[in-house]
Amino acid sequence: MSNKKEGVIYIGVTSDLIKRVCEHKSGEIEGFTKQYKAKKLVYYEIFDDIYTAISYEKKLKNMGISKKIKIIERDNHEWQDLFKQIL
Repeated sequence: MSNKKEGVIYIGVTSDLIKRVCEHKSGEIEGFTKQYKAKKLVYYEIFDDIYTAISYEKKLKNMGISKKIKIIERDNHEWQDLFKQIL
């Protein structure tokens, strides 16, 4: 989830992406995304198993912001909300 204007990039793992994005968009989830109003899905990847997903999540979280932006803009240069794509 992201709000590029405010420079906020949220990285997380879920087994139900549609449900999780809906929760973030509605403000149901207390914490980071609610505080920073990060409600756009601008990047996601699908993995075959949770262990690989968690490993990649940790890798992304340890990257600098410029590397995260490059990964997002590789496939979503305009930072469009990808939520409709996954419905």
